Amino acid sequence: MKLLAFDFNGPAHLSAGLWRHERDRGADYTDIRTWIEYAKKLEAACFDGMFFADNDGYHEKYNGSVADALRDAAQIPTNDPSYLVPAMAAATRHLGFGVTTSTAYTPPYTVARKFTTLDHVTDGRIGWNVVTSYSDSAARNLGNGTQLAHDERYERAEEFIDVALKLWEGSWDDDAVVRDKETGTYVDPERVHEIAHEGKHFTVPGIFACEPSTQRTPVIFQAGGSPAGVALAAKTAEAVFMNSMSKPGLKKQVDALRAKALEFGRNPDHIAVLQMITVISAPTDEEAQRKYEQYRELVSYDGAMARYSGWTGLDMAQFDPDQPFEDVQTNAAQTMVDVYTKLDSGKKWTPRDIALENGIGGTSPVIVGGPETVAAELISWMEETGVDGFNVAHAIKFADVEDFITYVVPELQRRGAMRTSYEGNTLRENLFGEGNTQLFVDHPGAAHHRAATTGSPEAVPA
Repeated sequence: MKLLAFDFNGPAHLSAGLWRHERDRGADYTDIRTWIEYAKKLEAACFDGMFFADNDGYHEKYNGSVADALRDAAQIPTNDPSYLVPAMAAATRHLGFGVTTSTAYTPPYTVARKFTTLDHVTDGRIGWNVVTSYSDSAARNLGNGTQLAHDERYERAEEFIDVALKLWEGSWDDDAVVRDKETGTYVDPERVHEIAHEGKHFTVPGIFACEPSTQRTPVIFQAGGSPAGVALAAKTAEAVFMNSMSKPGLKKQVDALRAKALEFGRNPDHIAVLQMITVISAPTDEEAQRKYEQYRELVSYDGAMARYSGWTGLDMAQFDPDQPFEDVQTNAAQTMVDVYTKLDSGKKWTPRDIALENGIGGTSPVIVGGPETVAAELISWMEETGVDGFNVAHAIKFADVEDFITYVVPELQRRGAMRTSYEGNTLRENLFGEGNTQLFVDHPGAAHHRAATTGSPEAVPA
């Protein structure tokens, strides 16, 4: 079972109103010592990594204003999660770090350099979650004011990834850095190459500024649920985050992704599929249920709707809170609409239902129980859907995942469902096993890889 802790560099992430809970430590998000101690706990529990969501914009759709998002700290304020990683990496040896970065507003060269730097300072423990940005506020503040259409954003993202892969894999030979003091040559110029990329969205003719890092290419994550998002994930992702309210719905998504990967000539086993999940645990089922009921009392309707309106691009204030929410199409995050209106089609959801559900852990399923109950349910999700593990969200910042470590991890390990030690050192090894430090040969980035020119073996594993 692969496990990543899902977080956000701000006081509140997916849950609405729960920052008011006495155990919530969201206000500590600016304290690097808090993050360092948290990373140590995750590594001691043998988590594969931490995964940071991020957003270039903010939620301003609900009631036509950012006011309700600000009142409930609905993913605002927020700091850049990238700057947390070096400090946490210095305090750990095996824990991986996934960082969300958009393809919409930063040149691919800049993003490639950022992730190579992070891969160097983490000794190969970094991953890039590719997002295309859905926020109109981001388009105004960072772009030209106009949001690209959904499928055009994914078309741009595909070329963006291609440029980054050429920079990571195709510019420097494995042995380009020679550090020959006798000849005064640090880098052999003959072993560094221009990528000569000229496409519809980007022109990048030159060489990469960075020497290859441990992984060369960071582990590529993707979470799109639309047809365009699934196609991009099947072609380029190494780990895919999914989100379904039901096991049958999730199995359908997993099967579709793996079938699409085969169409692109990839081994489906070379994609780790992770379901977002929120776990509320305690020593017993009864105590966990009491905790859950306490959480429900704190849920903020306006805070939940501020988030959901931002995710969907719809102003949920226009809908009667107690009337079923009809299926709609949106240019923003279509997946967030489909979570309720399609993936769990047996129920007619009202906005109030949605607020109460996504007020605790966002749009993920919520598992409530003691160690045995939670462990059995997580294993059931894996066995019935084919996912490889979970992106564990929280309702109460830091506290819920720490409870998961205390109560659930020992039970998962006792059942043989979770590792008790690390086999490798990189994030890719955490996900795919020792020795798998660089891209698999069936990944499109491997075609750009420049092996050593001195007769050493090809670096890309079979």
